[in-house]
Amino acid sequence: MSSHPQKHQETIPSLWRILRKFWPQIRQQGFLLIFSFLALLAEIVFRLMEPWPLKFIFDSIIFTGFQVNPMGIPIIDKLSPMGLLTILAIAMVAIASLRGAASYFSTVGIALAASQVMTEIRSNLYSHLQRLSLAFHNRAKNGDLVTRVTSDIEKLHEVTVSAVLQLLTNILTMLGMIGVMFWLNWELTLIAIAVFPLFIISSTQTTTRIRQEAFASRKQQGSMAATAAEAISAIKIVQALSLEEMLERNFHSDSKKSLKKGAQVQKLRAGLERTVEVLVVLMKALVLWRGVQLVMQGVLTPGDLLIFVSYLKLAFKPMRQVAKYMGQIAKAIASGERIVDLLEITPEIRDSRGATDAPPFQGAVRFKNVTFAYETSKLILRNLSFEVQSGQRVALVGASGGGKSTLISLLLRLYDPLEGQILIDGHDLREYKLDSLRRQISIVLQDSVLFATTIRENIAYGCLGATEAEIEAAARLANAHEFIMALPQGYDTVVGERGATLSGGQRQRVAIARAAVRQAPIVILDEPTVGLDNHSERVVREALERLTENSTTFLITHDLRAAVKADLILYIEKGTIIERGNHRELMQLGDRYANLYRLQTTISNNSNDTNFYNLKAASV
Repeated sequence: MSSHPQKHQETIPSLWRILRKFWPQIRQQGFLLIFSFLALLAEIVFRLMEPWPLKFIFDSIIFTGFQVNPMGIPIIDKLSPMGLLTILAIAMVAIASLRGAASYFSTVGIALAASQVMTEIRSNLYSHLQRLSLAFHNRAKNGDLVTRVTSDIEKLHEVTVSAVLQLLTNILTMLGMIGVMFWLNWELTLIAIAVFPLFIISSTQTTTRIRQEAFASRKQQGSMAATAAEAISAIKIVQALSLEEMLERNFHSDSKKSLKKGAQVQKLRAGLERTVEVLVVLMKALVLWRGVQLVMQGVLTPGDLLIFVSYLKLAFKPMRQVAKYMGQIAKAIASGERIVDLLEITPEIRDSRGATDAPPFQGAVRFKNVTFAYETSKLILRNLSFEVQSGQRVALVGASGGGKSTLISLLLRLYDPLEGQILIDGHDLREYKLDSLRRQISIVLQDSVLFATTIRENIAYGCLGATEAEIEAAARLANAHEFIMALPQGYDTVVGERGATLSGGQRQRVAIARAAVRQAPIVILDEPTVGLDNHSERVVREALERLTENSTTFLITHDLRAAVKADLILYIEKGTIIERGNHRELMQLGDRYANLYRLQTTISNNSNDTNFYNLKAASV
């Protein structure tokens, strides 16, 4: 991308880009928007009519020497002054009432349409975020993403209702006023609009600066939210390492930067409003100076001049609000650009063209010359190949950072390989739709995440639509039913965020139940027993045995005792399989696997498992 377009994008408001992106959602509210716009036009017409009863009162009743019937309306000639005054007074009330009704319908209509549009945009943005690849989420800041989904959308919604509607009303009102004033007297109208070029130049330059500062402010707020979210999500580590003061300083620094940007926006907006005030007063003074002369010369009636003065008074508020709302709209455009920027990111992992729903898997898996890198300069997997038969158990062992978890991520198609293929039952993963592929793979992680909802729903997330009987059966398989029933509300007990109200062993058993209810032909276990006490580990292992009984199973582990029963053990180091075979074959080989197994067994026997998990990582 050239630098010129980028510079252009930074200096010119991107309202058209935002409208074009959101047009499908806007178009769905077409009827409501048309109705609101017609009500808006009616409001403007009635607003333009408001000073006219006063003109009749001045010209036909107070200053009868000018013209008794200035508009040439026949019925006026037949009315007495008091009769005419009564009708004009009633007309003033009627016009104001009709304008109020039209304003109500236009405001409510726009508000309803904007709410529905923004709700749809927020849903689309959230859905889009869910489908962006792990590579994107690893780079992005969670707090900033949350700010875009919540605060930026709300800012766009708020300004659409409060600022855009008012700005449109004021602009159309001013255009209507100018048209009527030209009809009354072109000379005074030219004097009145002489200051408009100054207004346009001033507002355009200032609004561009406001938009730039607002964009920087929203970006700073996103960074601040990211800092806060990161600290709160890791509060246990923060307190354990006494990082509170350091993080508070960082947050305070970000907060001051955000405040500075926000204050600059307010200064620019206030300056624009004061400039508009001066221009409007200048316009009123010039019109009055020349208008009185024209009245004295008989060119205008006092009522005509009253129309001009009333319109200028009405124009004062719209022009002042134009400055105000243009500042608000500039801030909203900054939020809109952040939303559009996110929506225009193309998911790296998505359904291939022509992808079909995956049939029920048998579970045969093959990695064929797979090469992968998170960054092209640093390969994680190098020309890796192996084959797993349906129903086999595979253990992935080796030092941390060797590529074991990456291999599993590729099987789930969280990433795609740079080279080579991954096949299930002889078909490339990319032939299948993502949802249909992942529905047939269950996973239990070292730190299994539970959601802040009931245990029943946490288990059912493994298979949406699972019956009560299926949920309970999965819990029994996972050795979780008894402890669940002992909780205050049983399966309806709400767990804390990430399952914080349960013990580690209980969380793992609920996670196993969630995997079990899926009844998937392929199961992935990533260090599922690390950090558990002996009793919890034994219970979890029993549950895992039942979970994987009839499935193709991939087990990532540093505990080589867990790999003993595997049909195939792959010792992975620096992205390459350096040893493969079952436990007996690798022990006979007498190389790295055998040496590490003997070391871990010796440590385990000597320490009676007390410090096994602490020592095994060091030994690896």
